[in-house]
Amino acid sequence: MAVIHRAELRPSKLEALAAWLPGQPWSGVSAGDDLAIAGRFRFDDPAGEVGVETILVRTSDDRVLQAPLTYRGGPLDGAEAFLVTEMDHSVLGRRWVYDAVGDPVYADVLRRAIATGGHEATLERADGSGAWDAEGTAQGSGSDTDSPAVAAAAAQTAGDLTSVRTDHGTLVVARVIGAELPAGRTLSGTWAGGTGVLAALVP
Repeated sequence: MAVIHRAELRPSKLEALAAWLPGQPWSGVSAGDDLAIAGRFRFDDPAGEVGVETILVRTSDDRVLQAPLTYRGGPLDGAEAFLVTEMDHSVLGRRWVYDAVGDPVYADVLRRAIATGGHEATLERADGSGAWDAEGTAQGSGSDTDSPAVAAAAAQTAGDLTSVRTDHGTLVVARVIGAELPAGRTLSGTWAGGTGVLAALVP
């Protein structure tokens, strides 16, 4: 379960991505391009400290990009190259938003979801009034009973794929949905008007 506040964000998530994506060689996005959020889902951080959200961005030429993000209450040491933006959250205060491939918490929760057949978190309203409507789903293909904790992650991007080397295998994340992933257990997703394989876990 992920607890979500009704809050004002400055910049908004889409504004932050619109500013960041043109600088990413895999995105094919230029400044001023018309972007839209096609779907999104969250995973739980077992420690309850880091927000972990995957946003699927539809481009003006109808491609879907995968932008996994982590939200932190302070800077992540050594991750300056992965900083997307600093954001003001009207409830939680200042947040540091990272391209999640550079964050070990994301590698840990993604590996767990793939290896154990896990799925996205339920989005509960912080005021206790129930759940937010889901805007996407994610499902791992594995059947392990547990997943070892990931303590370190190193990301490298080539073409449309980012490989995240961990102490328990390599995660390969499709930055452009439809990019060919290596053989392995996978994470598949659905969103309004689309489905796709999002990531693979390679032993």
